[in-house]
Amino acid sequence: MHHVSPSLHAFASPLTLALIGTLLASGAAHAQDTGPTQLDRVTVTGSLIPQTQIENHTPVLTVTAEDIQTRGFTSVADVLQQSSLSTGGLQGGQTSASFTQGAEAAGMFGLSPGYTKYLINGRPMLSYPALYNGSDSFNNISGIPIDIVERIEILPGGQSSLYGSDAIAGVVNIILKERMDGGVLNVRGGAYSEGGGNSVRVSAARGFNGVDDRFHALVNVQYEKTSPIWGYQRDLTKVNNPDGYSPQYVSNDFLVLLPANSNRYAMMDPNLCANVAGQFDGTTVLGTRPTGQACGSVYGTGYKTIKNGKESGQIYSSMTFDVNDNFQLFGDALYSLEEVKYATGSGYTWWGTSSGWGRFYDQDSGQYMNLQRVFAPEDIGAGGYRDIMNTDRNKAYQVTLGGRGTAGSWDYSASFTRGEYKLTERNFVRWNDPINDYFEQRVLGPVLGTTSTGYNIYSPDWEAFYSPLPSGDFQSFTGYTYSQSRTWQNLLRAQVTNGSLFKLPGGDAGFAVVVEGGSEGWDYTPDTRLVDGSVWGTTAVSGAGHRSSYAVTSELRMPLLESLTVTGSGRYDAFKIGGNTIDKATYSVGLEFRPIDSLLFRGKYGTAFRAPTLSDAFQGVSGYYANGSTDYYRCGQLGYDPANTTGCPYDSVSVFGTQSGNPDLEPITADVWNAGIVWAPINNLSVSVDYYNWKIKNEVNTLSSDQLLLAEYYCRNGQTNNTSASCQNVSDWITRDASGVLDEIYTPKMNVASQNLQALTASFKYVQDIGRFGSLQFSGNYTDMLKRELQPQPGDEYLDLLRDPYAMWVYDSYAKVRADGSIGWAKDKWTTTLYANYIGKTPNYMAYLGNGYDYVHSSGYKAGKWGSYTTYNLSVNYRAMDNLTLSLMVNNVFNKMPDNQRYSFAGTSGQPYNNYLYNAYGRAIYVQAKYEFGNN
Repeated sequence: MHHVSPSLHAFASPLTLALIGTLLASGAAHAQDTGPTQLDRVTVTGSLIPQTQIENHTPVLTVTAEDIQTRGFTSVADVLQQSSLSTGGLQGGQTSASFTQGAEAAGMFGLSPGYTKYLINGRPMLSYPALYNGSDSFNNISGIPIDIVERIEILPGGQSSLYGSDAIAGVVNIILKERMDGGVLNVRGGAYSEGGGNSVRVSAARGFNGVDDRFHALVNVQYEKTSPIWGYQRDLTKVNNPDGYSPQYVSNDFLVLLPANSNRYAMMDPNLCANVAGQFDGTTVLGTRPTGQACGSVYGTGYKTIKNGKESGQIYSSMTFDVNDNFQLFGDALYSLEEVKYATGSGYTWWGTSSGWGRFYDQDSGQYMNLQRVFAPEDIGAGGYRDIMNTDRNKAYQVTLGGRGTAGSWDYSASFTRGEYKLTERNFVRWNDPINDYFEQRVLGPVLGTTSTGYNIYSPDWEAFYSPLPSGDFQSFTGYTYSQSRTWQNLLRAQVTNGSLFKLPGGDAGFAVVVEGGSEGWDYTPDTRLVDGSVWGTTAVSGAGHRSSYAVTSELRMPLLESLTVTGSGRYDAFKIGGNTIDKATYSVGLEFRPIDSLLFRGKYGTAFRAPTLSDAFQGVSGYYANGSTDYYRCGQLGYDPANTTGCPYDSVSVFGTQSGNPDLEPITADVWNAGIVWAPINNLSVSVDYYNWKIKNEVNTLSSDQLLLAEYYCRNGQTNNTSASCQNVSDWITRDASGVLDEIYTPKMNVASQNLQALTASFKYVQDIGRFGSLQFSGNYTDMLKRELQPQPGDEYLDLLRDPYAMWVYDSYAKVRADGSIGWAKDKWTTTLYANYIGKTPNYMAYLGNGYDYVHSSGYKAGKWGSYTTYNLSVNYRAMDNLTLSLMVNNVFNKMPDNQRYSFAGTSGQPYNNYLYNAYGRAIYVQAKYEFGNN
């Protein structure tokens, strides 16, 4: 029996034939297919109703299993992050010390990853238990076995009238293989030419058929192991920036600050760093800055990972059983286990007196002081930073059982899905009391009294401060915390569909109704020691809650004429969250007009929404440290401009912040429409262009610490404040102590923001037969963000996220234009593909610092844009035998790096490029063998 519909056939139009022809990867061009072709009706992402037309009122970008292999994609995350629709920056393994460094995220059109609905086989993915950027729910797309993916369908634009909450930016449906004749074994290994990132992947799949071909099953197992890439393995990240707009400075690894003297540095080592010269592999020296001297190394920054290490395994199985000709039982299950390892580096592995004492009084010099001590690999032990890596252990499963069949002209299906995601975070920490006690006993000495303002008086042992740690001492005040979190969901779904409800002049009208009910939960329980103050310099996000929901969806497709089809859909969602019922109705109306067989005009108008997530509603009062924050107000008191705080003693401070959920939040809403054209003048060529428009309201906004502190500078100095925080917010949300030192900031969640977007996308596919030389295949995708503006709070002016470089950096809205394309050649047993990925011009870091493109730094470096950025992947496949295919893939063929970006970063930066959009991995080389067996 058919998987999605009864056997209904129709003659395909030339437009459909052209689209099918360009999708097929074969050695012969399809331009000579002139006879009529009959097609089964199929259900594609973007509609509930089976149909023969591949293109309808909603554009769908399809990435096939062959595309994944020939274009060099290494994971589902790789596919989606390199998509032309991914124009914004993302947190992940390449962003050291981010909240979810152990996960992989993707989004569309620069919107948050949580604005995209992710499906596996048409069913919602589980949310990741940890929160993106510390506050937002999202999907980790890392644990999906890439070798069993059949195709990935990407549906841009608002889709809530069919798919419910979260489908504002679009929908991604990852479709795994359901059936296989015989089996296949894949072995793949790879490495980076610059070092690190070595990987091996082994997968095996086997199909089983029986009971007179009524039973079909598929079992797949995949194992993969990847080593991390360390900063010291890349020239761009192994040292503090030597080519920045300011001089290269050593890091302040042994630093004495004078808080009563504008935080100038004091060199208290009579040996001028000689005793610590062996730190960081013998690179520690006496460093001099305009504010004074300290001991440090330019190489310390390299001891962080810029790509995670990972060991993972997945098991997937799909089964169907035909009870009779009209009814089928089905089920599938996916289990994933991952261990992700990463290191945040020396910038986050230190101790200081500012958080424990605030400051202290040095009896010998008669000055107030603060100490800062960074730990080198030699302090840690033989393995250095490899011995203190963080580990995220992810365990997830999703199981679906159901039945489907036909009754007359009606198709029906019912299923139940249960899923659970468990995350255990093993994080390296410094214990608060032991580390303070250690340095008080070893360096500060006994308390000699207190000052009139209540600060302790010490006579520090400077020789002990400026010396390596004795072996084993580091372990006496460090260890690990273990935080447990989970999400779960249950979903009961029933659908009835009639592809021929009644006759219209253009053909049969189709109708579908879906009823859903379910529940989901979230529980993030951090290690209690992260909450009760036992850990030095680190806190955790906490919270727990659940919600129940139900929804009713309907869709009606009406071919009014042979050339005109109208499709309408509507959905009602209701959520019960914390005693409140939040409901939302959404709808859409789509239009398809075919004046001639080879030309399609299409459009859709509808509404979309995102319900308050469980973290939005139930996240408790949780804290974080905004490390590396710039205290613009205090720097301004010393004469520093916000655009140039290099040398300011308050340029990199740590401030404690809090944020919390809000159970009274309303849904985020959006009005979305799109219009486009698809043209297929011949059977092997298709071109499409589509325009999208969003008006999003009631967005939940959390301020960044940098925005809030910059707003304080403008407000206190009576200057124009164009940040996201008002002056009243500054007064309410920033707390300083009596001496002016930052004490705490608060960044709450609120329904306050609005956003308007416009985008243009284009794609083409073309297949050319070149006779005895084989065939050529061309494809390309293009996205141009025409408009993106955001109003942070009611009454604020809109921020231009495509032309205001400061706002673009704050909201990760970097690339206005993004594109990809491929050229493939196939002849006999050989195929080869060249794939290109293009990122258009993006604002440089100086434009962010200077709050505009006209800014010129005192060094002469100008704000502006980085040039376009293109990488190329090349693959060659050879079918050595009927059942054996050998492949060679080279990703980033020309070893492209974002090294030209370093000029707009300061000489203190250890990662002088935009690591939210670019990476410094370099060229990767993979070899693969695919062996098929048992296919009779």
